[in-house]
Amino acid sequence: MPRKGMRTIFFKPSSSPTAGTPSSSPQRVTFSDSLMDENIQIARSLITKWDDTSQSCSISSLFSSDNRQDAKDYLKAVYDLQTAMHYFITHHSTSDKLVLAQTLMQTAMKRLEREFYQMLKINGEYLDHESVSVSSSRASRASFSDLEDYEVSETESRISDDAISEMERVSTAAMADLKAIADCMISAGYGKECARIYKIIRKSVVDEALYHLGVERLNFNVIHKMDWDVLEIKIKNWLRAVRTAVKTVFAGERILCDTVFSGPSSASIRVSCFSQIVKEGALDLLVFPENVAKCKKTPEKMFRTLDLYEAISDLSPDIASIFSFESTSAVRSQAANSLIRLGEAVRTMLADFEAAIHKDTSKTPVPGGGVHPLTRYVMNYIAFLADYSGSLAEIDAEWPLTSNSPLPEAYFGSPESSDSISSPIAVRLAWLILVVLCKLDGKAELYKEVAQSYLFLANNLQYVVVKVRSSNLKFLLGEEWIVKHEAKVRQYAANYERMGWDKVFASLPENPTAEIPIPQVRNCFRRFNLSFEDTCKRHSSWIVSDPKLRDEIKISLAKRIAPVYRDFYEKYRVRVLRDPSTGNEPLVRFAPDDLGNHLSDLFHGTIGSGSVSSHSTAPYSRTNGSGSVSSHSTSPYSSHGGRSP
Repeated sequence: MPRKGMRTIFFKPSSSPTAGTPSSSPQRVTFSDSLMDENIQIARSLITKWDDTSQSCSISSLFSSDNRQDAKDYLKAVYDLQTAMHYFITHHSTSDKLVLAQTLMQTAMKRLEREFYQMLKINGEYLDHESVSVSSSRASRASFSDLEDYEVSETESRISDDAISEMERVSTAAMADLKAIADCMISAGYGKECARIYKIIRKSVVDEALYHLGVERLNFNVIHKMDWDVLEIKIKNWLRAVRTAVKTVFAGERILCDTVFSGPSSASIRVSCFSQIVKEGALDLLVFPENVAKCKKTPEKMFRTLDLYEAISDLSPDIASIFSFESTSAVRSQAANSLIRLGEAVRTMLADFEAAIHKDTSKTPVPGGGVHPLTRYVMNYIAFLADYSGSLAEIDAEWPLTSNSPLPEAYFGSPESSDSISSPIAVRLAWLILVVLCKLDGKAELYKEVAQSYLFLANNLQYVVVKVRSSNLKFLLGEEWIVKHEAKVRQYAANYERMGWDKVFASLPENPTAEIPIPQVRNCFRRFNLSFEDTCKRHSSWIVSDPKLRDEIKISLAKRIAPVYRDFYEKYRVRVLRDPSTGNEPLVRFAPDDLGNHLSDLFHGTIGSGSVSSHSTAPYSRTNGSGSVSSHSTSPYSSHGGRSP
């Protein structure tokens, strides 16, 4: 049981007088009273020392002092002053000391407001979003009480020199200082004043960062009136800016806000500050793709639309994480709406693209049976689409291929479009290729000679196969698809040989070494001379654009003609020359080696024939007035960022 003397020191008697005790009896001063009074006096000394109006305050910034202990002692004094105020409010609500404590607290808060403002302004370069992002892990581990360790510990300093840069170190220290001040002000009931300063300074930083990235506030009416060339420049600028804006500016601002207002009483202030600082800029950034998607849709806009889709899709997890507060849900919704609108635009453009192929009505045969501009345009377009297979798969997931097409019903589900192809987007791209191949079948009928029709089909299908094999289409369509269509190319080439060189083949005997009457020999030479010369002359303007296919056809022809002719030539040439009945008629016009020389000159086309190398840039075609594809305009791919067929 405590002694009577000790009780009077540690236990405060009831404030109401008890029976037998005079009401005018003086109240005893307890140990707690003395302790709280001492807290006020210590706080008074430090707060007065750093009061802006005090002549003794000669240092401009408390937190830039060489002695970190001063700032630490100052904040501790403020916290102790709060404790004293709470004590006197509870136990001596009319005490003059409470009035003094409140006055001191107001003075301290003014000082901390100034320190908070100066720290945000002066340390702007160390609180840039990139430095904040890099330093965030260290800042989250650091507390204000740890900051002196960065300077007084030689070992820690040596380790820090190896691990982080000076800017990162200052950034970490500045964030810890800001957090310490914010915690103190919020604890003292000055959270609104702290948040007001923070919002003003940091919103100007974010707005300036977005301005330098080229982020503009463009509404739909402005975008809708832009020429495509101008709008495409805006899209390129946006694509360059969006990743930095989300991953550096907004992410860095969220990290800084979470760090400064990470105290237990700071949750609502953290949410309010972050929302008001970044919400407007984020909405301006993310509404742009939606407005682009709502503009008129043409094939030339497909790839930029997909670029926009990919950018937002890739950043969606970051956007969901950074803007996770309910107050920033509008930013998440805007990103989702932009994705939806862009996906709808892509589906519309794909449907229009297929329709344009169906509607193509060009009736002029390609000179020489070469590669048709439609083939070049469509295959370059599809090859570019293959580069976006991931995004197209997302867009295409709920858009099944239907039989609402001018093609015969039998083509749907045909092996050409589905065998060995597993992904839906691969099936769709294979379908588009099938559409153009069917269109080319009709164009092959425009040639007067069947042989040239087959050469035209071989040229165009070879171009398709080469384009597939040399692009990401090979991964989507697979080796089986390629091998199957390569076999079709060989079949078309064989049909060309059979139909185009039939008279040459027929002019030679089946067995060139068999004994044949001289009159029949003379007739064979005449027929061969006539048919070979005529065929070479007629085919001299025909084209095989692909060098590999060109060589294969020449080699095949040489193998079928040269050996038979050589045997026949060697057996009967001397006899024919010695036969007096031939007179001066030049029956033997070609030596066996001459055949190869004549064949080597074929399939290059003639000047003005309209031949185009298979390695040239494909022309871009806009849709003509009827909605069909026209092949007389420039390529959009030259301006397409980073992708090439």
